[in-house]
Amino acid sequence: MVAAIIVAAGSGTRMGEGTDKLFLELAGRPVVGHTWDRFDGLPEIDEIVLVVRGGRQGEFEELGAALSAAKPHRIVEGGEERQDSVWNGLMAVSSGVDIVAIQDGARPCTDAGLIVRTIEAARETGAAVAAGCVTDTIKESDADGLVARHINRDSLRAVQTPQAFQLKVICQALKAVRDQARRVTDDTAACELIGQPVKLVESDAPNPKVTRASDLPWIEQLLRGQ
Repeated sequence: MVAAIIVAAGSGTRMGEGTDKLFLELAGRPVVGHTWDRFDGLPEIDEIVLVVRGGRQGEFEELGAALSAAKPHRIVEGGEERQDSVWNGLMAVSSGVDIVAIQDGARPCTDAGLIVRTIEAARETGAAVAAGCVTDTIKESDADGLVARHINRDSLRAVQTPQAFQLKVICQALKAVRDQARRVTDDTAACELIGQPVKLVESDAPNPKVTRASDLPWIEQLLRGQ
């Protein structure tokens, strides 16, 4: 069985105080509604766990009803950090689940084919992540804001979600993070602690995350075109 874990417990501070980016309406529904619906429509997904901020469970239940969400789902409370929220989501999956696909709630445009390819890669290798080629020229800055050196971008990849794992692998990796009191910004970084290779799955379609207000017009255009 495959479970999708949609992480929707962040504070969204870069969007501006008092703005919940997950419930901003784009192309006729909230951002996180697009994300949920995308996974709900995939036959490869058996269940969905949504990890949300405390006190928001009722809003997500209402959203699920509005979406006519068909797959079994659970709504659980997130933790202090993203890694804690993911852990809570992992603890909520059904006993028959062997693969999990972890998705940012604020990444509503993810292509179905990318999700499936990432799941398949995780089944083969243990861990996989969607990643896009870096097309900008990259410079390293020094402490004074001056260019320190040019970085060759050919081998660089911008990591996205979904990030998919064999359940036993990601549980072991995040347990190591917790045991060592580490802080990681994404789930594949936890895998590095236990020496688990991570397969990069090329993301060849736009897969942006809603982060700032300036992201909204482009993401809405993408959603309306899908």
